Amino acid sequence: MEILITYLLWKDQAPFNTGKPDELEPVITPYLLDRRDKHGAVIVCPGGGYARRADHEGAPVAKWLNSIGLSAFVLDYRVFPYNHPIPLLDLQRAIRYVRYHAEKWNLDKHQIGALGFSAGGHLVSTAATQFDRGDPNSSDVIEQESSRPDMAILCYPVISFVEHYHEGSMVNLLGENATDQDRLLLSNEKNASTANPPTFLWHTADDGSVPVENSLLFAQALSKHSVPFEMHIFPNGRHGLGLAEDHDVVSGWTDLCEKWLINQEFISS
Repeated sequence: MEILITYLLWKDQAPFNTGKPDELEPVITPYLLDRRDKHGAVIVCPGGGYARRADHEGAPVAKWLNSIGLSAFVLDYRVFPYNHPIPLLDLQRAIRYVRYHAEKWNLDKHQIGALGFSAGGHLVSTAATQFDRGDPNSSDVIEQESSRPDMAILCYPVISFVEHYHEGSMVNLLGENATDQDRLLLSNEKNASTANPPTFLWHTADDGSVPVENSLLFAQALSKHSVPFEMHIFPNGRHGLGLAEDHDVVSGWTDLCEKWLINQEFISS
């Protein structure tokens, strides 16, 4: 029987913690490789419209990452009724947490990436555009670490809350009466900069839930700021495919992503 350990990210420090016994506590579940050499790791953020976290975009993806030579961590970030900035704080904490423990897990702390699907892709793209290098004066040693992912993989991501947006994700994250300022703050095509990490994106052209324009807008923003990226648009395929193992064409995204990771020197060939 497979036994997995989960790590509670915040312990008694969880921001906006109400102390209710049934409260979701953000955790990461590790899928660590038994390697003697230091190697990269990826934090996986399943989608679910900021209302839930889809199982098929979690553990199976972590195991695929293991198969190509990366350790992985599946993040159970907080979702509705928690609003922004709670999910972002959880992902930032996860990045810092993995980076801080890199030596113990034989990871390269400069190769800590993040991968997200749909709303999880929005979360990862937010972390890629809104990060800090850590607080060297913090009494919490984990908070001294950088929250910037070293690369980002965005799978049919929600990106914008201004145009072509997924209303459910926006409402769950920002509430029913989000201001224009709030929507702009979380429209990540508006917040890209030269500091963004290299990014891999894929989407299907006929995605009926999250329009492909989300990926196109983000790619355009990355291009404007000369951030290295690779994007693949497949002609058809429903939203939420995950690894897309039942789709002959879209399933190729994993091979394309592996080749991109090799080119980025995140893994070896």
